[in-house]
Amino acid sequence: MAQENTQGELAALRARVAALESEAAARPPRGHRMRSFLAAVLIVLGCLLAPLGIVAAWTSDIVGDTDRYVTTVAPLASDPDVQEAVANRVTGVVMEHVDLPALLEDVAPDQGPLLQKALGKVGSGLESALSSFVRDKTQEVVSSDAFAKIWTNANRTIHTAFVRALTGGGDGAVQIKNDSVTIDLAPVIEEVKQRLVKAGLGVANKIPEIHTDFTVVQSQDIGRVKTGFRLLEILGLWLPVLAVLLAAAGVLLSTHRRRTFVAAALGFAAAALVLGIALAVFRTVYLNALPDTVSQAAAGSVYDAMVSLLRLSARSVVLLGVVLALAAWLSGPGRYARAVREVWYSGIRATRATADRLGMRTGPVGPFVQRRRGWIIWILVAAAALTYILWPDPTGWVVVGLALGLLFALAIVDFLAAEPEPEPEPEPTPAPTDAGGGAGTAGTPPTG
Repeated sequence: MAQENTQGELAALRARVAALESEAAARPPRGHRMRSFLAAVLIVLGCLLAPLGIVAAWTSDIVGDTDRYVTTVAPLASDPDVQEAVANRVTGVVMEHVDLPALLEDVAPDQGPLLQKALGKVGSGLESALSSFVRDKTQEVVSSDAFAKIWTNANRTIHTAFVRALTGGGDGAVQIKNDSVTIDLAPVIEEVKQRLVKAGLGVANKIPEIHTDFTVVQSQDIGRVKTGFRLLEILGLWLPVLAVLLAAAGVLLSTHRRRTFVAAALGFAAAALVLGIALAVFRTVYLNALPDTVSQAAAGSVYDAMVSLLRLSARSVVLLGVVLALAAWLSGPGRYARAVREVWYSGIRATRATADRLGMRTGPVGPFVQRRRGWIIWILVAAAALTYILWPDPTGWVVVGLALGLLFALAIVDFLAAEPEPEPEPEPTPAPTDAGGGAGTAGTPPTG
């Protein structure tokens, strides 16, 4: 009886020791907890800096590269909303400077029929007809190649104004007035005057030289945020690099690196997605803050053109983060990840077996790839990453294309490295038996 009690106490003691050991194993050491905390802090900092890094790269491109800026805004010359806003502005300014009675008094007798033909039979609505006539000629100008050239040259000059608006330095013909960046439409007005003269309205020569502004960017916060933009311009591409390095340090410091890498990649994707949503929200806020004298449609077109590269970069980072997280998850030990890999390798082996049956042998290439498969995969991954880094303004389609290209290259590597499944050996043919039930030997008749 005493022996049974002793064995029971010993069993209970062993169970208690096993429970304590299991609890100690489940609870990470203090050093591991500290590493996990620091890793989380670094990754969070990297994710917070990711949107600022995208904006910094965009600011560096727009502020530091005149050709890039001109290429960005050049399509606005053919935008219908911008053309309509410019036409309305020019028509209004021209009509403000037209003294119709004085101009008509100076009309030569030989120009009377031409004027009547140009304006039509207007009666008492001469001013309205003249305004419509000027509007038509202005629309011809803003729809022509001449306006596209004027717009491009003006925006090449306006780049200096953007530098001045965002960094607080620089001078130029384009001015910043009341927290606005404006273009002088004097060349457009001059072209309209020449069109009016050619159309038979010779009195348009008497219209004085007119300078008027077309607002490209207007915000009450330009003066307050230019210091921040100056800082982003200085940081340029270094801020995105810093964000990536912080996240990489967090992954290396963590105890579960694969899981942490997935979290970091998804965190970057979420941060870029927040930036894209913020751009859409700020567009509405910006347009609602504009005065009534500014065309909402034209201002919206200008805003969309200016942030187009920023939006493309944000979408690219979102897709890149999702692709990296998916790749890390698929290479992990999870049950579903293993199932996906098994389907992949089964398809590769089946394809290889079919190729072997058709006589398509890999020769010495197969064993070479099999021995160096790990190095080849890392080289392919590094080549894809380097291509993305060196690609000018990579878009989401670039990310998808690189991912599919890398997947295809990995399939080729696995195909070359895969060993074909051995063909099943044919089952031995059973020896024939005689009618009497005795087994005979091939070529030897049964004995009686």
